Amino acid sequence: MDNQREEKGGSRLQKPKKEKKPKKPSRLTRQQKLLTAVAVVLAVALVGVLAWRSLFVRPDLGNKKPTAGNDGSGAVEGIDYGDGVRPRADGERKSKDFYTVLILGRDTGGGGNTDTMLLASYDVTNQKATVMSIPRDTMVNIPYDIKRINAVYNYNGGGEKGIQALYKEISQLVGFEPDYQVIVEWEAVGKIVDAMGGVYFDVPRDMNYEDPYQDLSIHQTKGYRLLSGSDAMQVLRYRHDNRKNGVTLGYPDGDLGRIKTQQALLKAMVEQLLKLENITKVNQFVKVFQECVETDMSFQNILWFAQSAYLGGLKMENVNFVTMPNKNVSCWSRSVGNMQSYVTPIASELLELVNNELSPFVETFTMSDLDIMSVNSDGSVSSSTGYVEDRKAASPPVKPSTATEPEEPVEDPVVDEGGEPIDGGETPVTPGDGGLDINDPGIVDPVPPSEGTTDPSDAGTVTPETPAAPEDGGTTAPEEPVTPLEDSGTPAGSEDPGFAIIEPPPAA
Repeated sequence: MDNQREEKGGSRLQKPKKEKKPKKPSRLTRQQKLLTAVAVVLAVALVGVLAWRSLFVRPDLGNKKPTAGNDGSGAVEGIDYGDGVRPRADGERKSKDFYTVLILGRDTGGGGNTDTMLLASYDVTNQKATVMSIPRDTMVNIPYDIKRINAVYNYNGGGEKGIQALYKEISQLVGFEPDYQVIVEWEAVGKIVDAMGGVYFDVPRDMNYEDPYQDLSIHQTKGYRLLSGSDAMQVLRYRHDNRKNGVTLGYPDGDLGRIKTQQALLKAMVEQLLKLENITKVNQFVKVFQECVETDMSFQNILWFAQSAYLGGLKMENVNFVTMPNKNVSCWSRSVGNMQSYVTPIASELLELVNNELSPFVETFTMSDLDIMSVNSDGSVSSSTGYVEDRKAASPPVKPSTATEPEEPVEDPVVDEGGEPIDGGETPVTPGDGGLDINDPGIVDPVPPSEGTTDPSDAGTVTPETPAAPEDGGTTAPEEPVTPLEDSGTPAGSEDPGFAIIEPPPAA
């Protein structure tokens, strides 16, 4: 009995062992599991690629194809080319990814004029780029008296309307419509330089200039050194020193000298931006872009161009900085009553540059495709297209008879790059004769207040047009009075004004 109890008791103390359930066979084979893991990795990678690609969007030129107006006027996106030659806007491209961009530097401190105008072409396929500077005093085919290109923006009221007017003139000048526009406030350059940690540059000369009206102070020492954003801005904006004892020191070739310095500094900036370490600073560049840049491109488009330059291996030796081929000319102004200095394109050289480097199209341009202005020996102006918008300027000017002003039109002086006459050419316009200071081609010597009224757009004062002597002995009615535009607050005659002299278009 006891043994039976012990056995029973023992059986109570010992727990029966649970048998392990057999494992269910996996429905996936080892190969299938491996394929699943690979699929997950690929999915994650695909999401990453899509996110990456969303940051870099190739520009789609198909969305920019022009559509003519219903009235047959050829008006495109608010631009009416009127009786002028319509620039080319479409055609077979030289390569799959060949783009052109108009870059305008707007100087808000100097009244908002677009003194810096760059036309850039970028052949992404072949990693080649050309950037052409257009001088601020370039004569363009516009219907009013003073024909400097840098005044077109303000004359048309600035903003989108002013940009479209300037876009029109540059398009007609080169014969084709740039694909995109970028308007940069000059202060953006300084912010980009600071974001890069400075830029090394060889300042070409001592620079000392003060203008309290613009709150502009420039003091730079000649030599190679690291420039801050403020230093870079001073170098870019410098044109000449303040006048002392009747003498103005500056670039010997005036505004063309400033263009050379700007190109050299921009080239140094691009070269540094292409360095790998600047990729990590993209957030800082995005902020500058949002604050200081207006463009019809998306930021993703701009990142695509940057990516193409980085990954495509764009080298500085394949970036060609040039200035529009030009020569100095002078032309009689009806509104001011004296000779005004301009630059006009050297037609054959500009045509070659357009066909070989700037134009994105395979089709070859001819001279009549470009709207290139010139001054004739009789003082009238003409265009390579055969059409001049300012009909009065297309005829020889009528000048008042004075002891100092010759009746016969004065031939354009033949000068070298420094503005000095060569081959027996006549002396160029110099300060004090009512013309332009060759050290600052954008400034007009003021006319005494009794002779006229102030009118904005690049400086100086404007007098009513001198009427021609009537043949029948009657009285010739003067031109319609000049209507001043809104000015930037810079007094006429200041050292670096934000105006240009203009004459309103004739009444319809």
